[in-house]
Amino acid sequence: MPTRRHCLTRLVAVAAPLAIGGRLAHASTLPGPTVIDDLWSDAARQRTVPVRLRWPDANRHAGPWPVVIFSHGLGGTRDGGAVWAEAWVAAGFAVVQLQHPGSDLNAVGAVAASFRDQAALRSLTGPEQLMARLRDIGFALDEISRRHTAAEGWWSRVRPTGVGLAGHSFGAHTTLGMAGQRYPAFDGIDEPRLAAFIAFSPTVPRLGSAHRAFERLTRPVLSITGTRDADVAGVGATPERRMAVFDALPPGHKAQLVLQDADHMTFAGQTGRAVEIVPRETITRELQPAHHALVAAITTDWWRATLMDDAAAWQRLETPPGLAKGDRWQRK
Repeated sequence: MPTRRHCLTRLVAVAAPLAIGGRLAHASTLPGPTVIDDLWSDAARQRTVPVRLRWPDANRHAGPWPVVIFSHGLGGTRDGGAVWAEAWVAAGFAVVQLQHPGSDLNAVGAVAASFRDQAALRSLTGPEQLMARLRDIGFALDEISRRHTAAEGWWSRVRPTGVGLAGHSFGAHTTLGMAGQRYPAFDGIDEPRLAAFIAFSPTVPRLGSAHRAFERLTRPVLSITGTRDADVAGVGATPERRMAVFDALPPGHKAQLVLQDADHMTFAGQTGRAVEIVPRETITRELQPAHHALVAAITTDWWRATLMDDAAAWQRLETPPGLAKGDRWQRK
C-alpha cells in the first residue's frame, strides 16, 4: 500500500502538466492554443514564478482586455482557480494564474506526508511567505506592464492598469493584503494598479481588530465562503470567522456570497483529485457542480461590473439568479 507521502508526491507530479513550446501538452484538460504555461523570473529576488496565461478569443473580444490575476491557496499550483479562470477568459478577460514558490504543492510535499498534517502546513503560512506572495503580485503587475509596453504578442491587447485580483484561502490573505489590509507589524500595501478584488475563503485576523485591519479597503471587494468552509491548516478559521470578513469591511461596493453546504475546497476552483486532499461531506460533493456554476457566473459579473462598468452586470448583482435555499447574498 502506498504511503501518504508517496501519494502526495504523485499529486505533485499530476498537478504539473508538461508543456511543449510553452503550451500545455495535455489539451484534453485545458484545450486550445490560448492557454500557455510560462516561467517568469524576478531577477531582483532571484525567484522564478510559474504562471498560467489564458487569452480571450480575439475573434469575439477585440480588447483592450482587462486582466485578472489569481493566487492559489496553501499547497496549490498555477492550476488553482481553473474553473473560475475558464469562465473569466470566456467573458473577455486575460487571466494570469500565479504559483507561489514556498507555499505551493512542492513546498507542502517537502514538509508534510499529507494535507492532514496541520502543524507542517502552518509552518508555510508565516509572515515571510505572505510577504513573498505579496511581492509576487507586485512583480506580476510589473511584468504585465513591461510586456504590454514592449507589445510582446498578446500583451499588446491587454489593459495593464485597472487589474482584478482574486485568491483562495492563503490566496485570499494575499488578495486582501494587496487591497490594503493592515497587520500588527506591517502597515500594508496600497497598489494603485489593482481596481477590484475577490477573496475566496478569507478569514478575519487572529490578532487585533478586524475593522482596523480592513479599514483601508475602499475599493470593491467580493467575499465568498460557505457554511462548511472550515479550518484546514489549524489556524482557527471557522465558517463564522470567514463570514465576519464582510461585516468588518468598510461600506462601498462590498459584497458577500455564502453558499449552503459549500466547504473550503469548493472555492479552490478545481475538480477531481485536487479537491479531495481533505475530508469532505457527500452533500458538498453533490452540490459542487451547481456551486461552481453559480460562483463562476457571479464572479464574472463582479469583474464585468467593477473592471468594465457593465450596467447589466451591476443590475444582475442586485439579486444574482440561481441562489438556492440557504444561500446568502449581501451588499453594502
